[in-house]
Amino acid sequence: MPTSPFGRNFKGYWKKANLLRLTLIVGVCSIFYLLGLHQHETGLAAVLNSGISCSIPANFTVYGHQSVELDFDAHHAAENLSQPEAAANWSRSFPPCDIRYSEYTPCEDRDRSLRFDRERLVYRERHCPERHELLKCRIPAPHGYKLPFQWPESRDWAWFANVPHRELTVEKAVQNWIQVQGQRFRFPGGGTMFPRGADAYIDEIERLIPFRDGSIRTAIDTGCGVASWGAYLLSRGILTMSFAPRDTHEAQVQFALERGVPAMIGVMASRKLPYPSRAFDMAHCSRCLIPWHKYDGQYLMEVDRILRPGGYWILSGPPINWKRHWKGWERTQQDLSEEQSAIEVVAKSLCWKKIKEKNDIAIWQKPTNHIHCKQTRKVIKSPPFCQSQDPDSAWYKNMETCITPLPEVNGIQDIAGGKLQKWPERLTAVPPRISSGSIQGVTEEAYKADTELWKKRLSYYKTVINQLEQKGRYRNILVMNAHLGGFAAALVEDPVWVMNVVPVEAKLNTLGVIYERGLIGTYMSWCEAVSTYPRTYDLLHADSIFTLYKDRCKMEDILLEMDRILRPEGTVIFRDDIDVIVKAKPIVDALQWDSQIIDHEDGPMVREKLLVAQKLYWTAPDASVADQPSR
Repeated sequence: MPTSPFGRNFKGYWKKANLLRLTLIVGVCSIFYLLGLHQHETGLAAVLNSGISCSIPANFTVYGHQSVELDFDAHHAAENLSQPEAAANWSRSFPPCDIRYSEYTPCEDRDRSLRFDRERLVYRERHCPERHELLKCRIPAPHGYKLPFQWPESRDWAWFANVPHRELTVEKAVQNWIQVQGQRFRFPGGGTMFPRGADAYIDEIERLIPFRDGSIRTAIDTGCGVASWGAYLLSRGILTMSFAPRDTHEAQVQFALERGVPAMIGVMASRKLPYPSRAFDMAHCSRCLIPWHKYDGQYLMEVDRILRPGGYWILSGPPINWKRHWKGWERTQQDLSEEQSAIEVVAKSLCWKKIKEKNDIAIWQKPTNHIHCKQTRKVIKSPPFCQSQDPDSAWYKNMETCITPLPEVNGIQDIAGGKLQKWPERLTAVPPRISSGSIQGVTEEAYKADTELWKKRLSYYKTVINQLEQKGRYRNILVMNAHLGGFAAALVEDPVWVMNVVPVEAKLNTLGVIYERGLIGTYMSWCEAVSTYPRTYDLLHADSIFTLYKDRCKMEDILLEMDRILRPEGTVIFRDDIDVIVKAKPIVDALQWDSQIIDHEDGPMVREKLLVAQKLYWTAPDASVADQPSR
């Protein structure tokens, strides 16, 4: 109140004026409060789906109807789901695609591949559609699709309706790849070079190199077939990245994924494989038909790049043991002898040591450092060491005719890049790339804190999503922005495998760290499609994906790709800023997913929120019924 004489003279007036002002302020505040409340109820609440249910703990807030419980029960009926009002503001809808797209792989599309060179199988590499060519529809599951068998039963069985192809059952019948039994496929575990089964074949390898002491954890299978080698290594604690092209062996990678075995579509052609250097403890080729001796040995040089120091390369099939098999392979003895000699020359030039050749199996070992190898380069000039400053850079990079140099060491007994702990200690031990300071800004303390953080987050997820507590409900999991692999590490006791994607647009390239932990993953850009079939994954985890790709590509295109690779009744966990989550919610609903926004594990005051969604079960119509004329 004024203290001037003018004020004192109008003291009564000031009392009335203050009362009037107070009344006016209260009135205005009340109006804006009611408006804000109305917007809250018709805004944030409108983007919530009240149809999902999971048990909701008391320590977080659900926006919208507080009485709703999350429940991801199987086979939700779309007509029983209420559509959020926010979806009405989303102008685009996503109808089902035609059934001919049921197995559509955008970046390995057969029609598009015919535009490219067949030399070195370039046409089977990734060739993604332009943005104007992207489908704006939802890929249908084939009629009769069923949720895959749970692990470990899925290793041996798959539903015929899910992958309705008989070609391999005829083409590979003698080799015991796959059989049809009624409405199911059976996988006896055979392969081209191991018709007696993968277990017996792995036992032969195990007599030559150690498998069970934890020193071998990550493996890569080039030209994997239906991935029986990788499937049977899992029981020995070895996690295998299997890959094969989409070629005349119809749906081989799709069968592997239906079995619950890690696999990708891929080919050794002209580009580097999408993995970092020093990633795998073991590489394998069982009659994979890769011409290792051609193109100046580039394919073996690429294997050398991704092998860890001291890692093994295993080759079975042509030309190994050609004196016994040459007639069956329908090749001349001279041809096979020259091929094996050429492979031996390339391996020696890489400074590999041949460990053993016994029966149909030959094994080489990469050196643990390059001290001796660099000395030999003074005499043997070819191949030279690569001059590239970043051996981990591999996305859309061409193969090189050179040896990827290993990190420097002090002595001949040292392991380049640092020694790894044996599995399972390797999972939580500080990776050498971090302890050496190679990952900018990531200290040992930060790494340990990240590991504990993801344990906490997984615990919270399990209170929100009941299925995470159900052993076997999820098998194939993809983490779209894996960072240090903490989420995959937290899941290690569950019967799942995790594909850890490190986006090439991410600030830090951490995929090498993930492999040093004994996990697997790949480089990827989410502005493009994944090298996999539709309906690959049971669970997708998207941490700050939309923030990372803001102004790079459209949110709806990323979501449509997620819909393609997600199985019916699969789950997605989004983590992002609330503004981003609210923007994504109506697009998610337009995909006809059930979804719910919930609070961060640290409470409602944190801006980062979760959006938990489930894809509905739906399939293409029965073709026999659809083709009948209407009456």
